[in-house]
Amino acid sequence: MNDIPYRVGLGHDTHRLAPDRALILGGVRIDFDRGLLGHSDADILLHAVTDALLGGAGLGDIGDAFPDTDPAYAGIDSAVLLARTLERVRAAGWRPVNLDCTIFAQRPKLAGHKSAIRKRLAELLSLPVEAVNVKAKSGELVGPIGREEAMSADAVVLLCRESS
Repeated sequence: MNDIPYRVGLGHDTHRLAPDRALILGGVRIDFDRGLLGHSDADILLHAVTDALLGGAGLGDIGDAFPDTDPAYAGIDSAVLLARTLERVRAAGWRPVNLDCTIFAQRPKLAGHKSAIRKRLAELLSLPVEAVNVKAKSGELVGPIGREEAMSADAVVLLCRESS
C-alpha cells in the first residue's frame, strides 16, 4: 500500500456568521457586513483545504493539529496553519498536485472574488494557478447558509508521493 503514488484528501468546514468580524475566504479579505465566527480567523476555505491535506496524507484533521482549546491559535491567520500543515505533509513524503474547492454562501456574491481567492490559494500551496479551481454556490435561500446564518466550504486535493 505504501507504493501507491497518489492520494486524495477531502476537507469541509462550516462557521456561523457574526457581526464585528472580518470575512476572510481563501486568505482574501472580503468587504461584507459580517464575518465568520471562530477561534482563529475562521477562514472556512483554508480550514477545508488544511483538512483535505491532512486527510490525504493520513495525518488526522485540523482539530487534532490545531485544537481550538489552545490559546496559541486564538485569532491566528489560517494561512499560518496551512503553511504548518504543508510542512507536515511534505515531511510525510507528499506534495499537492491540484485543488478543487467550493464555497457555500448566500451573500456576498463571490463571483468577483474567485480569481483573487484562486491566486492566493495557488500561492499558498506553491501550485500553478491552473491547478487550483474555486467555485461558489448560494444556499438558494434554504437552511443556515440560505438564511445567511453560516457559510461552508469543501475542498478536494490530490497528493503525489515526493520522489526520493
